[in-house]
Amino acid sequence: MKTTSKYMEKTESLLFTPVKIGPVTLRNRTIRSAAFENMCPEHNPSQMLYDYHTSVARGGIGMTTVAYASVSRSGLSFDNQLWMRREIVLPLRMLTDAIHAEGAKASIQLGHCGNMSHVATAGQIPISASTGFNLYSPTVVRGMSIDEIERMAEKFGEAVCLAKDSGFDCVEIHAGHGYLISQFLSPYTNHRRDSFGGDLDNRMNFMRLCMEHVMKAANGEIAVVVKTNMRDGFKGGNELEEGIVIAKELERLGVDGLVLSGGFVSKAPMYVMRGEMPIHTMTHYMTQWWLKYGVRAVGRCMIKSEPYKDLYFLEDALEVRKNVKLPLIYVGGCVSRDGIETVLNSGFEAVQMGRALINEPDFVNRMRDGEERCGCDHVNYCIARMYSKEMACHKHRCDLTEGIKREIAGIKRRNGLDG
Repeated sequence: MKTTSKYMEKTESLLFTPVKIGPVTLRNRTIRSAAFENMCPEHNPSQMLYDYHTSVARGGIGMTTVAYASVSRSGLSFDNQLWMRREIVLPLRMLTDAIHAEGAKASIQLGHCGNMSHVATAGQIPISASTGFNLYSPTVVRGMSIDEIERMAEKFGEAVCLAKDSGFDCVEIHAGHGYLISQFLSPYTNHRRDSFGGDLDNRMNFMRLCMEHVMKAANGEIAVVVKTNMRDGFKGGNELEEGIVIAKELERLGVDGLVLSGGFVSKAPMYVMRGEMPIHTMTHYMTQWWLKYGVRAVGRCMIKSEPYKDLYFLEDALEVRKNVKLPLIYVGGCVSRDGIETVLNSGFEAVQMGRALINEPDFVNRMRDGEERCGCDHVNYCIARMYSKEMACHKHRCDLTEGIKREIAGIKRRNGLDG
């Protein structure tokens, strides 16, 4: 939808001004968030990954983030997920060179899924802060030994070195959403009785250890931002008070910026993304018959909807803004020019967008040309699909089944949109 933007004549607008995060300067205040692409067969970069990120760079983004690269095999959740190792440095360098040629910067998200895996994918029993059973995977989980904890922290540093060699300008360390670092931070998943468990100060020790290796490897040559939860999104997890303490500790550790998020993919996934999960669509693309029928039977009970609204994390993010001075990157419901301007004028250095750029990879250029709002309708087809197939918006697909079309129409009606 193109209009004559009221911001086109506003010279005070921050959106298209440069911003510095650590040693890297972005051409504008927009970042493609680390939305999982599922475009890395055998854990290697693909032509599809190359084409998507270069299209976003060509579309005007300040920096695009390659999603969810695991620091080790044990941290893999999916068959088509990137795994950082020496043999993929050259193809990643080709990707970052292409992004740079379009005028954008390149970031890569580094993390470990912890208990969100299976033996076949991880090559071992999934590991976490504590031993137990992850109903949401579902799998038996083994608590990590002290030696494993120390070695895993080293893996984060090694992955940063690989990112530097691959030409990335920035790394985003994933310490949120219920993945491994988050599993140590949250009392829901951390029941340890040693120096890595107990009160919040102890629960932050694994994060501290990881960040020690990350910052040493970065050496001021590459920006380091951290994605962290403001709230875990359910009773028994960390709340905003703990989220602020974690943010202040990351600032003390010297990181260049924070991406403020929330939610647990294994407990409150829609707190992260908001809206309704299209269960029929999700199960349609699943290949394991037992998982397909299990999710169809209980999926709506386990994956509870969370009402969507634009800028849904802003209220909490403003509380964090009051307590830290380092650059903050806002993510969550940035789908309009007006919303982005609101965030930037509230003291945030940049915004991240995911679904808006799945729907329109050139959304940033479209805003410059006068578009006020992207065409994303928040039916979450992209989320339901991306854990089994490559990331895509339903508006770009011509192969939707009648069942998927009916489900999308129903969600749109419930969202107050035309079916």
